[in-house]
This record gives sequence, structure tokens and C-alpha cells, in this order.
Amino acid sequence: MGIFSFAKDMGDKIFNRDDAKHQAQVETKADAATPAATTEPSAQSVANLLLRRIQQQNLNISDLKVKYNGTSDTAEISGKAKTQADREKAIIAIGNVQNVAKVIDNISIEEDAPESTMYTVKSGDSLSKIAQEVYGSAGEYNKIFEANKPMLSSPDKIYPGQVLRIPKP
Repeated sequence: MGIFSFAKDMGDKIFNRDDAKHQAQVETKADAATPAATTEPSAQSVANLLLRRIQQQNLNISDLKVKYNGTSDTAEISGKAKTQADREKAIIAIGNVQNVAKVIDNISIEEDAPESTMYTVKSGDSLSKIAQEVYGSAGEYNKIFEANKPMLSSPDKIYPGQVLRIPKP
């Protein structure tokens, strides 16, 4: 349990906050006499999207709940995970979403295991480069890839600012 920080401006766009703001600016410029309505999603609708994102990972977490605070761009998750890996995958599944800056983790686990290291991808990184740094062998990149599936669809699709789970050697 704890608080995890993420790069707010990085990550997958699962809700169109920036698109709505941009559209409002365009509409305002087009018709200055009529103020544009903001279409900022509600905290509950964002929480529902984040919940669905975790559920898409097919993790074994019971009583899963997600709250979202749009003012602080903080997601809070709770529930009971079968494994440490399920807990960590839930954290990174919603932390690697654009406009989520923090994840407050209140997930308990049934099977105690060592926590993975969380690694923030830097420009120029690849899974093999990270594996070389962490495990001493670039050939161990698949261990990192498997630890981050299904969030990662390919070992070649990582981006700066993304947070990955790095299992203990």
C-alpha cells in the first residue's frame, strides 16, 4: 500500500480532457459572443473508465473500487488482490493514463511476495536496455515484457514517462 507518482502528461488517453479543452477554445474563437460549454468529464465517469481499464487486464482482484479526484488528478484504488503482481498491474494500468498524476493504493494481497521495482522509461530506453541495467543481461527483456502484459502489447512499444513493473531477479 502506498502512493505512486506518474507523469501526468504521458500515457494512454482514455478520456478526452485535452480534446474537450481544445474544442472549447476553438469554439470560443469561432464565436466569441457565445461562451463554449466545457465538457470536462465527471470524476465518477473518469473513475468508471479507470475501473474498466483495470478490469480489461483480467486481474484477480475482488471488491475492486476506483475513485478519482480531477482537481488533484489522483486515482485511489482498493480491493483484495490474489497476488502482488495483480496489485502492481492494477496500479500501473491506471497510472499510465494521461491526466493521472498519482495513484493511492489501498489494495491488500492474499499471497505475500516481494514488491517489484517501478521503473520510469526514459528517452532512448528499450526493454533490452532496461534488462541489461537491472538484470545484467539484455536477453532478460522478456521477463519485463511478461510482467507488464497485457498493458504492453509488444516489447517494442514503450514510451518515455511510462512506468513499468520490474520483477525481482
